[in-house]
Amino acid sequence: MQPTQRQLSTHSLSQDRDRMEQGCDLLKLALIGQQIASLLPSMLTDLLQVGHQAADITIEEKNSAMQELLQGYGEACLRKAGIGGTIQAAARREDVLRGADLVIYAGDLMASSRFQQDREALSGGEGDNEGLLDQARVNGGIGGLLHTLRQGAAILPLTELMHSLCPNALVICLGDPVGRTTEMFHASGFRAYGLARSVLRGPTGVDGIAEKLGKKLEDVAWESAGLPGFTFLTAFSDHASGISLMNEIYALAGDGNLGRLIQRWYRDYQAVGVGRVTDIAEYMAAQEDFIPDEHPDFGESVEHRKDRILHMNKVREKGLADPEGMISQLMLLSKTPPLRPVRLGLALLRHEDLNLPEVTRINNGNILSLSSTAFVSCPLVLEKGQEVACGISLPAPLSDLMGDIAYASHLAARAAFSDRSALREYVEMDPALEGLDRLYVQDVVDAMVRMHSDILVQFEEDTEDLF
Repeated sequence: MQPTQRQLSTHSLSQDRDRMEQGCDLLKLALIGQQIASLLPSMLTDLLQVGHQAADITIEEKNSAMQELLQGYGEACLRKAGIGGTIQAAARREDVLRGADLVIYAGDLMASSRFQQDREALSGGEGDNEGLLDQARVNGGIGGLLHTLRQGAAILPLTELMHSLCPNALVICLGDPVGRTTEMFHASGFRAYGLARSVLRGPTGVDGIAEKLGKKLEDVAWESAGLPGFTFLTAFSDHASGISLMNEIYALAGDGNLGRLIQRWYRDYQAVGVGRVTDIAEYMAAQEDFIPDEHPDFGESVEHRKDRILHMNKVREKGLADPEGMISQLMLLSKTPPLRPVRLGLALLRHEDLNLPEVTRINNGNILSLSSTAFVSCPLVLEKGQEVACGISLPAPLSDLMGDIAYASHLAARAAFSDRSALREYVEMDPALEGLDRLYVQDVVDAMVRMHSDILVQFEEDTEDLF
């Protein structure tokens, strides 16, 4: 099934602004995907408290009990804000999307169970056949390719509905692999931005690096750039004095104080990776001391989900004017990932100023050494809703590798829309497959696509061989 080819939406930014300034309609916000429920507390806080924006909010939710919970929780938040608007959880996607100005996609297609199928298929057979278990990845290599194809199976029908029900909607994408899923919405004719996993936390996150320097997170100013999940520090300084601390970080990396992987990449690419090293390694050829996670994190844990439901129920029953309800709300907010999709969407729709440290979108001169059409992750500066290009430079060795990875991601996104030539080229050039017999990889990918044929319906009508 081929995607319908459309030009980018002719709906102008001024139309967004005029309609919202005239106050003739409430902002219509559509929330799609199984991760929405865990992100709802922070999204409503951004909408109601930070943005002071009334909205008609619709949430896609198939389970009737969860519909009641999410809607009751949201109504308690709306009452506390006192600025109007409605919230509804609905099972029919058409009801969720109709007339939406902003669509937030935080979905995945049977992520955990399908990943385990991939892992079993890549584990090899009995005896000395070790298979390609290193390629059982979430975002890169063979595993990342299959993940992307499955996302395409979910996004294709979604965008077809959006073209009929909300053709001018802005899309904020949280679904992994974020760069590739954001590109799919963009290729379908929507203005699309993405938010990948934050690089703030962890031993090699911004806070961990700051701690190595004897600093707290609030004591430093920083900048990172690259691709979603493949991000490197480009600036790091003392917040008060403005003095750069990059030389100290280079020394830490070179001496191995940020780990062997960071040390090796610094020596090879003259740059320091930031965020989870497992995310970065997924996009690269096999690393001798990197083993992909056997049980990667797909959304919230069972324990976290139970806690979230408990606290949401408390807010629904007590309201946010009650101390117990407010404590539950604070607990919910304390466990929400640091993503700001609603804040980003509001700034773009309302033509506001905004500065966010890591946003995925089409390059357009933000990283000078990469293609203008690559999907990158770097700071976003908006002035009256218009983007100011960052103009970031990266070391040449890193730029070469990053360009190849960006192109592989582009091919994967095209392949997800049933482009067989893109699928073949991906297998031929993806840097994560370096050192492997590419003909053997073709056979493996072909078998895995057939294994998932029950959901990879975009390949059903094409009789052409995959390879």
